[in-house]
Amino acid sequence: MTELRNRMIADMVSAGLAPSTQAAYIQAVRGLAAYYCRAPDQLTEAEVRSYLLHLRDRRGLAHGTFHPKHSGIQFLFAHTLDREWSLFSKKEFARPSANVCPTSSLTPRLARSLAA
Repeated sequence: MTELRNRMIADMVSAGLAPSTQAAYIQAVRGLAAYYCRAPDQLTEAEVRSYLLHLRDRRGLAHGTFHPKHSGIQFLFAHTLDREWSLFSKKEFARPSANVCPTSSLTPRLARSLAA
């Protein structure tokens, strides 16, 4: 095994990941390395982004298949290699508050029954 793989496995064990999760993450990183025929620590953020888009858009992986691959690759770069790439930063989207009842969509009859 390579030094990078051993470091990733040690990091996953330290993080308390289940053996099945560890295997899925290793497989995801192996797929990335095979795609570029290079060690993952030599790849750029743009190359990793391109690979993830390839998996999602060209190969058409379902979310349940894509997510573990993304998470495994993210674990390698964020935890093992300690790279702070915007690719793996959590993106916040504007969403309405769950506590707000949208009154504009209420029918007059429903509005009267709620007011009573």
